Amino acid sequence: MGGLEWTRLFFVAWIGLETLANPHLSQSGKRTDIFTDTKDLGVLMRTIDIHAHITPAGFVEASKKGESWHGMPVDAMAIHRNNPKTTWTPEERLADMNSLGVDVQVLSTNAYFYNYEGDAATVKNMAAECNDYVSDLVKAKPDRFAGFATLPMQDIKGSIAELERSMKLGLKGAMIGDNVNGATFDEKKFLPFWKAVESLNAVILVHQGGDTVVNQRINRYHLPNTIGNPADRAVTFASLVFGGVMDACPDLKICLCHGGGYTCYGIGRMDRGWEVRQEAREHIQKPPSTYLNRFYYDCLTHSEQALRYLIDCVGIDRVVFGTDWPFDMAIDWPVSWIMGLESLTDAEKKAILHTNVEELLGI
Repeated sequence: MGGLEWTRLFFVAWIGLETLANPHLSQSGKRTDIFTDTKDLGVLMRTIDIHAHITPAGFVEASKKGESWHGMPVDAMAIHRNNPKTTWTPEERLADMNSLGVDVQVLSTNAYFYNYEGDAATVKNMAAECNDYVSDLVKAKPDRFAGFATLPMQDIKGSIAELERSMKLGLKGAMIGDNVNGATFDEKKFLPFWKAVESLNAVILVHQGGDTVVNQRINRYHLPNTIGNPADRAVTFASLVFGGVMDACPDLKICLCHGGGYTCYGIGRMDRGWEVRQEAREHIQKPPSTYLNRFYYDCLTHSEQALRYLIDCVGIDRVVFGTDWPFDMAIDWPVSWIMGLESLTDAEKKAILHTNVEELLGI
C-alpha cells in the first residue's frame, strides 16, 4: 500500500473520529452526515481537481531576490503574502494533496500572471516559461499532475501559437480570463482563437483575473470577488452564446469556474430576452438555456443547494471537481464536503470527483 493510500485511510479514520465527536457538523457549521455508507467512502475514490493554481517558480525565485520577473513586480501577489501555500514546493503541494485526498491536480498558473495589459512580446515569453514549468511538473509526476497553459491573450496569433506549443508539451488546454482588457469573447477578432481551440481539441478553463464588473460600483467588503467573480462568469457564458461563438464552434470544450457563477440563476431571464428582443436573436436561433449543457462547470458553489441546482440545470455529466487551491476562497476539505452532501447520489459524487474530468481531459 502506497503513501497516498495510507494517508487516505488515516483521513477516513480522522473523519470518523470527528464525526463521532460531532456527527453532523460541516465546514459551514451546518449539520450534515460525512459518510452515509462506510463501503463507499469518498476518499477511496479517485479524485481529480480541475481548478488548482500554481505560482511560477521563476517568479518565486525572482521575488526572493527583490527582482521583477517578465515585467511582473515583486509585490504582484502581495494580497496573498500571508498564504505560504502560494509558493510551496511541488513536494509540499503533494503532501497537502495527500492530506486532502486529492489524487490529481490540473495545474493552472495563477490568474495574477495573465497580464493582458502588458507588452505582448514580454507576456508571451512569460507565458512560455510558465507553461514549460507546468509541463515539467506534469512529466515528473504524470500520475499526480496534469496542466493548463497560460496565454498572452492580448496577442491572438501569439496565443494560438503558444496553445499549439503547449498542447505538444502535453498540456490539456489553457486557463483564460473573462475578458481581455474589457473585450469580451464574442468579438470577431477572437474567432480565430476559438477555431484553433476547437481544432486542437483543447479545453479552456475560464477564471477571472483582475477587476470584475463590480469594481466600478463598489470596491469594499471583498464584493468584487464574492459578487463580481460569479457575475463575470455569467457574462462570459452569455457573450459566447448570444454572440454565436458556440454555434460557430460546435465542438468547443469550455469549463466555467466557480459553478459558472450566476449563469443558471439568470438563464430564465436570458431566455425571456431572447424571446422578446430582436437583438438577442441576432446570432442564435435557439434560446440560451439550450446551450447550458454545452459547457462544463466546476463544483465550487460553496452551497449544497446551489450545487444541486447546477446539476439539475446542466446535467450531472457537465459538473467537475474544482477547488481553487490554494486560495482562501477554496473549500477547506473539498473531498469530504462533496461526500457529505445528502442531496447527491453516490453516482453523482463519483461523476463529479473523477469520471467527468477523466472523460473531458482524457486522463
